[in-house]
Amino acid sequence: MAGDSILSMFKKAEEAKAVDSSKKLRVGIIGTGWIAEAHIDSYKRMPDVEVVALADIIPGKAAAFAEKYGVPHAHIYGHHTEMLAAEELDAVSVCTYNMTHAECTIDCLNKGIPVLLEKPMCVTLEEAIEIRKAELKSGKVLSIGFQPRFDPNMQMIKKIVESGELGEVYYIQTGGGRRRGIPGSTFIEKKTAGIGALGDIGCYSLDMVLNAIGYPKPLTVSAYKSDFFGTNPELYPKDAARFNVDDFAAAFIRLEGGIILDFRISWAMHMDTPGDTLILGKKAGLRIPSTDCWNGSVGGPMKIYRDVAGVCTQFEVPILGGGGNLFDKKVRSFLDAVKTNGASPVPSSQIIKNQAILDGIVRSAELGREVEINLPDID
Repeated sequence: MAGDSILSMFKKAEEAKAVDSSKKLRVGIIGTGWIAEAHIDSYKRMPDVEVVALADIIPGKAAAFAEKYGVPHAHIYGHHTEMLAAEELDAVSVCTYNMTHAECTIDCLNKGIPVLLEKPMCVTLEEAIEIRKAELKSGKVLSIGFQPRFDPNMQMIKKIVESGELGEVYYIQTGGGRRRGIPGSTFIEKKTAGIGALGDIGCYSLDMVLNAIGYPKPLTVSAYKSDFFGTNPELYPKDAARFNVDDFAAAFIRLEGGIILDFRISWAMHMDTPGDTLILGKKAGLRIPSTDCWNGSVGGPMKIYRDVAGVCTQFEVPILGGGGNLFDKKVRSFLDAVKTNGASPVPSSQIIKNQAILDGIVRSAELGREVEINLPDID
């Protein structure tokens, strides 16, 4: 079958959906840092949303945020518990730093409020388990903030794997990197971020391939992590003294079904990329080009490699346009699920496995040996 014919198997037209704006959803935002800016921008584009409350532990920050983003009538709180006690909310975005993701999300779910939780889900597997338990107990929607899932090119990866074109997948190489791309702020300290590049961009890289293969359970991890660049005052004179998270990590992960995942992620390195993503199947292989500054996207047209009539051949999967604003799609999908109490667009039942791998990488790197991943049967 020609490459164009195969590609046509995966194409699907998107249909615009009308939004019922007769009743506004009352939304609160916890944490008013830079990621909250993307949330409020999207919420303000939604005709069925009113942002009614903002909470931030830094005095004056939420009020300044409300003024900057044109929600002067939003109620301002110094702590999320005050907001939850005083407001009748239909949904909440949790946009705090990583170390408080679990606390804020569990408190919202315990109040019966659906949550759009920014990535990473949290810091440890234990936290992820407690979040999942609270979600199941509440019966409310919890969606994790992985907007790359709504990129047509990311969706194409999943469609190709699910079509059987590659055959049984047995090995994956994935990751991402930046030659120089260490963020500042709360990202670089354990007391706020907990983890560094692993939580910032590593979770995206893992989701790209794990979602494509159906999120099998991780079984073991053998890992390494380092902080050579972030702690170097010659490279980062302003932040080196307080930098104490990972800026590079690599891991060898065994998944259920006999699949091997070879993973590496970097905020900074003496290299342009740690390599393309490869998904190897028994019938064909898929190459997904890396990007110069990894942010949850593909770096160019993908290629499928396979034998045709005994001849090694390959064909290109063109870059797909029409993705629109991925953040808007993330928010819209969450709001639609809230309205119907429907299925989560990015379910914690999947992302808990992503978090288990991040947790396993940290444990293995600190112990200097392979570790087992034990995921309890929560559902």
